[in-house]
Amino acid sequence: MSGELVLVTGGSGFLGAHCVLELLKAGYRVRTTVRSARREADVLAMLKAGGVGPGDRLSFAVADLMSDAGWPQAVAGCDYVLHVASPFPPGVPKHEDDLIIPAREGALRVLRAARDAGVKRVVLTSSFAAIGYGKMPPDGRPFTEESWTDPTAKVSAYVKSKMLAERAAWDFIAAEGGRLELSVVNPVGIFGPVLGSDHSTPTEFVQRMMNGAMPGLPRLSFGVVDARDVADLHVRAMTNPAAAGERFLAVSGDFMTVREIAQTLKTRLGDAAARVKTRELPDWLVRVVGLFNPEAAQLVTELGKVKNATNAKAVRVLGWAPRSRQDALTATGESLVRLGLVKASK
Repeated sequence: MSGELVLVTGGSGFLGAHCVLELLKAGYRVRTTVRSARREADVLAMLKAGGVGPGDRLSFAVADLMSDAGWPQAVAGCDYVLHVASPFPPGVPKHEDDLIIPAREGALRVLRAARDAGVKRVVLTSSFAAIGYGKMPPDGRPFTEESWTDPTAKVSAYVKSKMLAERAAWDFIAAEGGRLELSVVNPVGIFGPVLGSDHSTPTEFVQRMMNGAMPGLPRLSFGVVDARDVADLHVRAMTNPAAAGERFLAVSGDFMTVREIAQTLKTRLGDAAARVKTRELPDWLVRVVGLFNPEAAQLVTELGKVKNATNAKAVRVLGWAPRSRQDALTATGESLVRLGLVKASK
């Protein structure tokens, strides 16, 4: 690595901060983008929570995915780019293009800047959302990197945005990428240690469960992976010659039902998970809630579906060895308690 410089977009986010941590631990110099210089302190606080003092190996660049301003400066002199940032507005957008256009244009903006700056490779953070919705693999087989979400099916704006943004990235590389290489990481639900106020939707889900905010559990299943392992996979995809032009599913074992997640938290965390409910809600009640809650409505189409995905390619090609699902969930809960984000048990 010899001090190679890596740009991480969105270093103030949950996964972005873990990617910065992984790179600093591996000896790289890191530059990370923030939308406002006010977020620099938040990044430093998360790195401190992760046990790393960056010293002079970390720098910042102010850039927004919705503007060309700042991106030439952000990528200047960089050997690699991890494009982790993605627009995710609060709540459900009024129109799907409010999410799709920023995700697609943001990815293309970063790729163009990287190409023009002579970056060797960009690793794009996509999602299982780009792989596993709209149609199921035949014969109950797990989803693989060969699978693509069907955008014509009934899928949420977020799911469609991730699929279309990744497709646009591959099309750009084929048509205009020049010597720039692209690798893609497709994580399932990202759990693991929360470092600050910014954390993922899955970790917020665990927080709600541990605070007793969920009276019961929908019949849903999720893939689980630890943010530290997703960051490790990004770094492996960044440097391994075999990763160029490839996508990699980031999943730690079989999918888990929400009930299995709840039971794991109760078993592993004891009193800290005393408020976690393990009773399943009837599907009809979840559907009724979906009539009045647009965010819940997006989950209704997934009720009762049994999905799975395999990490065989990442293990075989990159030597990836993720933590267990149970360890990822335990680390999530422990960090929420440590940060005071879970109510103390009575």
